[in-house]
Amino acid sequence: MQPHVRIVSTGGTIASTSSEDDTGKTPSVSGDDLVDAVPEIADYASIDVDDVCQVSGFQVTFENAREIVDAAERAAGEGAVSVVVTHGTDTMAESAYYADVVVEAGIPVVFTGAQRPFDQSGTDGPTNLLTAVRAAAHDRFREAGGSYLAFNDSVHAARWVVKGHTSKLETFDSPTAGPIAERTPNGIRFLREPGRYSAPIPGARVDPDVRVELVTNAMGVDGRQIERALESDAGVDAIVVAGTGLGNATGELGAALEDALDRGVPVVLTSRCYAGTTAGLYGGPGGANTLLEAGAIGGGDLPAWKARVRTALAVSATDDERPNATERVRNAFEGVDSVV
Repeated sequence: MQPHVRIVSTGGTIASTSSEDDTGKTPSVSGDDLVDAVPEIADYASIDVDDVCQVSGFQVTFENAREIVDAAERAAGEGAVSVVVTHGTDTMAESAYYADVVVEAGIPVVFTGAQRPFDQSGTDGPTNLLTAVRAAAHDRFREAGGSYLAFNDSVHAARWVVKGHTSKLETFDSPTAGPIAERTPNGIRFLREPGRYSAPIPGARVDPDVRVELVTNAMGVDGRQIERALESDAGVDAIVVAGTGLGNATGELGAALEDALDRGVPVVLTSRCYAGTTAGLYGGPGGANTLLEAGAIGGGDLPAWKARVRTALAVSATDDERPNATERVRNAFEGVDSVV
């Protein structure tokens, strides 16, 4: 009997075709149509489809990510042994990380998509979908659970995977860690143990009203983005900094971040670099050591966009007035570098 794998379809390039008015590619293909385009899938699993949404990767919201997680939990409750999510590549690594942090069902969730649209000659969607289903149906992934991203014959853990190229088929990579497995002519070849490598926040969901500001440090960046966020009527619940190097900021940005900390707003330091972890080496205005001494929270080696997901989940876990937001965020990042 074939394992039961549910396809959760959310749109993205894998489901995109040209619009009638020639204004660009948009998601238009259903999950059933994606499956029908890859008849070999039936050799590895019995499939059913849940069309959750139909949006481009760059339009995915926290609410969409929540819907994906809820669909995965629902699939497990209805007898699926694993889930494959078809998704736009722009934010796929974020949604995969969200799932890795919060899914409680214990089944593997494997994300995939395409760099070339459904109606383009040489589209990579069918091959990627087949790889994802083969991984999702494999005993070792089913036993391990966790969240993954299958693309270009490789399967990556959600904890480390990043998108590295705008258009190449081999866009996804896991800096310093490498992929979990790869698809070969002889089947799935494992390079390391599959598993849930992200520190969990079980059952959490991002509150749609939570606002986590993301600011990137660069040459001459000032603190106005932070100042506007602090002065906004909507307020800001937390700030994630994509710092330079080990997590550093300019002096002006650093001063604005210290002001946010004084107001009780959690600040998480990450790096723009793809590999390596943050560290409080440098003092002076905006230095990571200065900011950590002022109460900022080290984001470890998480990319800024994944740290933002984790921060939003942590802030959402507090009560309505969020009096313990900083402590919740700090606890959420405790040992984040040690999950290997």
